Amino acid sequence: KEEGAQAIALQLDTGDVSSFDVFVQNVKAALKQLGATGFDFLVNNAGNNHSNLPFEKTTEEELDRMYNVHFKGVFFLTQKLLPLMNDGGRIINVSTGRTRIIMPGGGAYASMKGAVEVLTKHMAKELGPRGIAVNVVAPGAVATDFSGGVVRDNPDVNKHVAELTALGRAGVPEDIGPMIASLLSEDNRWINAQRIEVSGGMSI
Repeated sequence: KEEGAQAIALQLDTGDVSSFDVFVQNVKAALKQLGATGFDFLVNNAGNNHSNLPFEKTTEEELDRMYNVHFKGVFFLTQKLLPLMNDGGRIINVSTGRTRIIMPGGGAYASMKGAVEVLTKHMAKELGPRGIAVNVVAPGAVATDFSGGVVRDNPDVNKHVAELTALGRAGVPEDIGPMIASLLSEDNRWINAQRIEVSGGMSI
C-alpha cells in the first residue's frame, strides 16, 4: 500500500482441503472489493516445516502431512480457483532443487515436489486452450524461516550450502522473488511447462 498498490491478505491452511470452498468465497469477496471479477496470477508457494526424514524411519503421519500441503493442496486449490482465473493468466508452482540434488533424508519432501513438477506439465497442456502458462520455479537452499530457519540461523548449515554452491553463498529471498515476478511478466509470456532452478548453481 505504501507503494501505491492495493493488497488484501487472506488466511489459508493449504493442508486442509475442506477449507478451500470458504477460501474461494473469500477470494471472490476480495476481488469484488478491488473492483475485479478475476485474477491473473497464482503462485503456489505454501510449505510446512520439515526435517530430513530417513526413508526407513519416515512415518505415515509425516508423509501425509507433506502430501497434504505440498501436493494435494496445490492440486485442489488450483482446481478450485481456476473459475476465478482470467484467461491468459499464469501459474507458478514452487518446487525445490532437491528434486535434482539427491541428499540423504530428502526422499519424502522431494518426492512430493517431484509430483508437482510432473503435474505442472499436465496443467500446462490442459490449460493451454485458455492461454494459461504453468511453470515450476525450483529454489535451492534459501535463508528463510522455513524448517525452523535452518539455513538462515545455523552457521554450519549455511557454510555447507555456500560450499556446495557455485556462486559461493546460500540463497536469500531477494534471489527468488524477482525471478518469479519476471516469469509472470509479459517479457516471459512464451515460457510454458518448464522447470527453472534458482539455486546459484548448487551441487553442479
